[in-house]
Amino acid sequence: MRCPVCGHPESKVVDSRPSDEFNSIRRRRECLKCGNRFTTYERLGDNPIIVVKSDGTTQVFDREKLYRGISIACAKRPNIPNEKKAEIIDDIEAELRAAGRLEIKSKDLGDIVLEHLRGLDDVAYIRFASVYKDFQTVEEFREALEGLQ
Repeated sequence: MRCPVCGHPESKVVDSRPSDEFNSIRRRRECLKCGNRFTTYERLGDNPIIVVKSDGTTQVFDREKLYRGISIACAKRPNIPNEKKAEIIDDIEAELRAAGRLEIKSKDLGDIVLEHLRGLDDVAYIRFASVYKDFQTVEEFREALEGLQ
């Protein structure tokens, strides 16, 4: 682990503990050259989940990208804390890994997100659905709203 101050490649672990944030391990490190202390978060390395886009291209499942999409849908919704958004992503990733799915179509991933948002907040559900399903008409919004009831 390189020191963020001097770039020295060697450091020692001063403190290590489990972190609730993103199911990781929090480590306090000290640079062996300059003595700077910094924190790292380590996650268990798994086989990456591959997302197959509608045009056939693939990319690695990106938690941060999914978090941004959910955050935009949940913007200004006071009953949805950041911890809940991270929990949704943790649950989705755990579901995929438990099912042994290392590849998923982006459409299927979007449907899973919608299922999680459906029970959480109707406005966030409609916002996410409008972007994910690319609503073009008021009728498509109306159908999505009727689907909630």
